[in-house]
This record gives sequence, structure tokens and C-alpha cells, in this order.
Amino acid sequence: MDWTRYRSSSWDELIDAKGQPHPAARPLIDYLSHLSRKELAERQATADLTAKAMGITFTVYSEGRNVDRTLPFDLIPRVIPRREWDRTAAGLRQRMRALNLFIGDIYGEQKIIKSRVFPRALLKDSVNFRPQCVGIKPPLGVWAHICGSDLVRDGDGTLYALEDNLRIPSGVSYMLENRMMAKRVFPELFETSSILPVDDYAAQLYDTLAALSPRPGEVPVIALLTPGIYNSAYFEHCFLAQSMGVELVEGSDLFVGDDDICYMRTVHGPRRVDVIYRRVDDAFLDPEVFNPDSVLGVAGLIRSWRAGKVALANAPGAGVADDKVVFTYVPKMIKYYLGEEPILPNVPSYLCHDASERRYVLEHLDKLVVKPANESGGYGMLIGPRSTKRQREQFRQLIEANPRNYMAQPTLSLSTAPILGDKGPEPRHLDLRPFILSRDDIYVTTGGLTRVAMKKNSLVVNSSQGGGAKDTWVVDTDEVA
Repeated sequence: MDWTRYRSSSWDELIDAKGQPHPAARPLIDYLSHLSRKELAERQATADLTAKAMGITFTVYSEGRNVDRTLPFDLIPRVIPRREWDRTAAGLRQRMRALNLFIGDIYGEQKIIKSRVFPRALLKDSVNFRPQCVGIKPPLGVWAHICGSDLVRDGDGTLYALEDNLRIPSGVSYMLENRMMAKRVFPELFETSSILPVDDYAAQLYDTLAALSPRPGEVPVIALLTPGIYNSAYFEHCFLAQSMGVELVEGSDLFVGDDDICYMRTVHGPRRVDVIYRRVDDAFLDPEVFNPDSVLGVAGLIRSWRAGKVALANAPGAGVADDKVVFTYVPKMIKYYLGEEPILPNVPSYLCHDASERRYVLEHLDKLVVKPANESGGYGMLIGPRSTKRQREQFRQLIEANPRNYMAQPTLSLSTAPILGDKGPEPRHLDLRPFILSRDDIYVTTGGLTRVAMKKNSLVVNSSQGGGAKDTWVVDTDEVA
């Protein structure tokens, strides 16, 4: 592989501006340089076949159809120095402490609102605030047990927090599967390099869930609640349930008795369930409390949770902080609840509910990325520099009709990493989704899921929008320098 012509217009994760590998990436680049194009193509083909054989898929909802696709995997990994990652992980732990305190406060005394740090109007108009959760105190005071925070690096090398996903974050199974495939493709490098492992995630997730059990001292019965086979993340639901050795259930497999205990139907009769890792949205979780027409949830589940008979992860109502407008207040939350300066900076943002900031956004739609507060998967966005005049006019009308629902951010020059192109390495933009588990302590994955835009010059990395994935290697630079 010839790297002499490889250049990126942005900050590159492997190669610096002079065309030389970053210290942590040097062993990888040296190794790749000695492989022929044929050898690399064969290894990429091995990875593709492995992904198909393992059934690593996601579902795209398109034109009224559910289409299962294999997640594209690029064999050239992303490399992060351990020293940088240690600081990043500390910043993620700090964010999660503040976010859990915020959620608990919002459903409790609302001190942050009374102190005028967070506007009451934003809570009033929040589509994910659940009045049914007011006054509840979940185990350990934790609401968001599993979080996937999206990070991006700008053209100057600064790593920013882009958003926090606290409702039903997905993607961790792809992180783990990517590592399995990378080990098959590059077994020699894993024998000779200090690539930190990610294999303990399933055990860490199990321990996080088990810590919530209302029956301490007994082996908990844990179930993963899935909407079913047509959900886009069903592969992940199966993968995680199997990896943890817990039950995979649908709503019809569970019921809540007159004693407010949640039971699972089995061939041997009802069995009590202590903890539910739910991958069903709040609105469909309990037809007694939320959507009465839901057939995905369990009638009485919130009643059981309120009574302390079952633990739910993530807790219903945690999505109040999974809001791209609320996200902009996280630095203030950190200062308010923790008395600390944020370790990880937020991507600068403009709030359309603020008249002056809205005016700026409307005047610069061709330069900004505009996002709705509660969409995910890359849907409903406007990428200003790539937009048409008609699209900008549509967003102008949307913003003016509902300014609370929109925020904007500058179009960052996202960092790149090489993918294996037809003629050699080619730069592609990417982001990073680490996963954070909160219990009495906070665990952060070593690296995370690197999502990469497979299309040239594209800034959209979401799998639902044609993006792919890479393995993420956190390497101790002291050992490779």
C-alpha cells in the first residue's frame, strides 16, 4: 500500500499533514505498507464474508419496506493514543455524572430551573419529558445506565462532544463484532501491538444491570426487552442477550401480576424478572401509562417499576436529556452540579428558540448544519453547504413554525481516516461513539464504534444513510514510540 500520495483536506487520524504516520499509528502503517494490493483485497473480502456469515446486519426503513443490509466494514482501523483516550474517557464520565444528576433533578426538585440555569420553557416543550416519572427515585440514583455519546474531531484536531444518546443507544454490538473481524484480518498485529481490549463490555453491561436488582444477594433474572424481529437493531438485541446470557423477550412474554411483580412466561410457569434492559421506546413501554394501543410493551410495567419490584434500564424519562437542544446546556450542568470545568468541549451550537440566535441561523442556513431536537439516524437534518435553495427554504419555514425543535451547529471539517479504495487508501470523514455504563461507578469502553462515511466528501456517517464502520484501536504510544 503506497502512502506517499495520501493526503487529506482535514485532520487525519492516521497520517499527519506532512504525510507521516502519527506515532500511535506507525506500526499499523508500516505493516500495511508491506502488503500488496491483492493481499489487502483478499483480507477485505474475508472481512465482508465474515460479516455475512455472522449475520451482522441492520434494517433500513425505505419506501415502506424493511431492508436488511450488512454493515459495510473497512479493514483499516482508526488509531487513538492511550493518553488522549484517558482524558476523553474522563470527560465522558464527567458528562454522565452531570446528566444523571440533571435527569434526577428534573423529575425531582428542579433546582436547576429555579436557579435559572436551565429554562423552564424548554422543559415545558420537551417531547421526552414524562410527567409519569416525577417523584421516582431509581436504584443508585441513575436514570441513564447506558449512553452512547457521539464525538467528532475538527480540522484543527480538537475532539468535541456532538450529542449524547440516552434513550435507547445502539451500535455497541458492531463495535464488538468489528474487533472480532479485525483480529481475523490482522492477527499478527494483535500479537505484536498493545491494542487495548474491548471484550469485557458484555460482562460490564451484565454487572451494571445486575446492580439494579430489587433482590440483592440473589442471582438476578435479567431480560432484554426487544420490539421484535422487524426492529432495525434486532441483530444487536440478540447479540447482547446471548453475550450476557440473559433472556431475550418481547412484550407478550411478560406480564405484571396483582402483586406488582413482573413475570416472564415459561414452559414451567411464571418466573419473576428483576431487571429489564429495555430496547422499546417510552411511548410503547406500558399501554396503561403511555400509548394505550401499544402491543410492544407490558401493561403495568411502570406500576411495577414505581413499586420497586423491577428495575428498568434505561429508566423511562431519561430521554428528557436526549434532546439536541438540551445537549447545549451540558457544560452548564457540569458547572452547576459538579462545580467543575468541562473536560470535553461541546460543538458550538445555536438555539433557534432564542430570537437573536434564530436570526443568525436563518441568515446563514447555507453554512450551518441544522438538526431537529429529537430525530436520530441522520434524518431530518440540513447540511447547509450541500443543500439546495429549495431545501433551505423548507427549513426556514420549519424553524419559524417551531423554533424550539431546531438547533444549528457550524459545519465542521470532520477528521478523516483512510479506507481501502480501488486505487489505494482514500480519506473519508468519520465520528466516534463510545459507550458509557453508569452504576455506582462509571465504565467507558476502550474507544468505541467508529462510523465512517463511505462516500467521498460525505459528512453523513450513519449506517441508515450509507455509512460504514471501522475497528477502533486505543494504543499506548509509550510502547510504540
